[in-house]
Amino acid sequence: MSSLGHLLVLVFLYVLLFYSADSRKLQVLHDTGSSEDGAKGTRWAVLIAGSSYYYNYRHQADICHAYQVLRKGGLKDENIIVFMYDDIAFNPENPRPGVIINRPDGGDVYEGVPKDYTEEAVNVKNFYNVILGNESGITGGSGKVVKSGPNDSIFIYYADHGAPAMPDGEDIHAKDFIKVLEKMHKLKRYKKMVIYVEACESGSMFEGILKTSLNILAVTASNATESSFGIYCPGEYPPPPPEYNGVCLGDTFSVSWLEDSELHDMSKETLKQQYQAVKRRTGPDAEPGTSSHVSRFGSKALLKDYLVSYIGTNPENENFTSAGFTASPISNSSSVNTRDIPLLYLKSKIQRSPMESPERQALEKKLFEEMNHRRQIDQNIVEILKLSLKQTNVSNLLISTRTTGQPLVDDWDCFKTLVNSFKNHCGATMDYGLKYTGALANICNMGVDVKQTNQEKRRNRRSETNIKASLLSGELSDGRRRARDQNGVPRGHLAVYVGDEMQRFVIPTKYLQYPEFKVLMEEVADEFGYEHEGGIHIPCEESTSASIERSAMSLPISLHASSSTRDGMFVLISLALVVATEMTLLVGLCITLA
Repeated sequence: MSSLGHLLVLVFLYVLLFYSADSRKLQVLHDTGSSEDGAKGTRWAVLIAGSSYYYNYRHQADICHAYQVLRKGGLKDENIIVFMYDDIAFNPENPRPGVIINRPDGGDVYEGVPKDYTEEAVNVKNFYNVILGNESGITGGSGKVVKSGPNDSIFIYYADHGAPAMPDGEDIHAKDFIKVLEKMHKLKRYKKMVIYVEACESGSMFEGILKTSLNILAVTASNATESSFGIYCPGEYPPPPPEYNGVCLGDTFSVSWLEDSELHDMSKETLKQQYQAVKRRTGPDAEPGTSSHVSRFGSKALLKDYLVSYIGTNPENENFTSAGFTASPISNSSSVNTRDIPLLYLKSKIQRSPMESPERQALEKKLFEEMNHRRQIDQNIVEILKLSLKQTNVSNLLISTRTTGQPLVDDWDCFKTLVNSFKNHCGATMDYGLKYTGALANICNMGVDVKQTNQEKRRNRRSETNIKASLLSGELSDGRRRARDQNGVPRGHLAVYVGDEMQRFVIPTKYLQYPEFKVLMEEVADEFGYEHEGGIHIPCEESTSASIERSAMSLPISLHASSSTRDGMFVLISLALVVATEMTLLVGLCITLA
């Protein structure tokens, strides 16, 4: 054999040896989760769907799909922990009982998913204790926790609404979550960690507060100020199968990383490559309000890691080529703002309901109430900002005004107080109301003293009893007697008689100018009629009190009170108008009369 022939043989043997060694190294990474420096470790994954109810189908579909990707990637069930309310697969509205799909032509992603934490066990306390490995702190569920060590990698994927919360209503606040992560780092519970978050304003969970020294990379569906988007929704392309009656099958960010992981060899794709592919597909250059900007925070060093170290790799994808990274963005016409998905769900159901049917009427009423509730939330937050900041033009403060790189808020205790009050007293929901968390953050950032405002609230509550007594007696709040007309009604006031017992209330006529009061009066007139004999007689029967109560709930500042008779609800509406316009209340809160 010539010297050239010997050289070619040696080159061939060297190449064969190189690829064999590289293959063995990748196999070790695949099987054990070892890092490339040779230290052995275990791959752990925690998957959380933070919502419940059928119209939120997409969140549990995303999580179930993620489980299937991890299992095909080589992770074992003992190292995957799943949180989901589990009210979708066998929901009466699900057209395929026991089956969940994440794309129109997709297969069942629900099969085999561990039911580690379901229903009430899906809560913030359990989530924190699971990732901390604290078995004694768990309540309900399987009790499975992350038993990780200093060489292990952890992957956390969370899908929910903005201002991430759990089905029991308790929020995951950014500062609290970061403290848990810092504790894990201090206890050497991991070597590297990757966190994916699907939620509106999800960038606010990490912006300015996730330290690079924690060796954590966080990727979010949106930045700190914008909504994320649903995909495979009714009326969009491609739509879900028609029998899915109003639900979106997935979320754009989630579907992007999941479908990318299914198609590619994760032993050859880095976190940076997936981040770029997902960001491009989600649509970072679209017009504002039509897509979200996928963002990353924390350690840049982890971007060079291969995905196999966190989510494994499917052996079927070994022949993957880099051509897949040129995938085009998802069409903007295919995505739906997640804040609007509940409305889309109701509208789709209405379209499929028979005309004039009780079902259709009930759905139309529910849609009207939801839209009205949203209008009132919009009005509430504007008034809250005006009163708390003593400004008239607050439109520029409806979202966070912080610059890139700064945390959402400095005083997290102030922020938590306002968010909890906005939820509990004003009826703000994850679906819509908490889009204004940035506005509440601005109140704290501009120096409003929440503790002082709470003291003011208590003083106001003590005076509310006097206001009610003044209305009933016709006196001013300072005790001075108003001039009365010949019927015993003060000038500028009118008498209202409620119920069969003709209970008499006197209210100022100026409150008739309020649109909410006018709507209520028209509704009562259409349904019950009036009897004008010195005052307005409203025959509020037991069966109509629920309707009156709903009207009271729609006031700009909703006030509720217990009453010995349900017929008293009408005067509470009047009282709400009085208190909302004449009293200085705790800004940011809707006060509740006891």
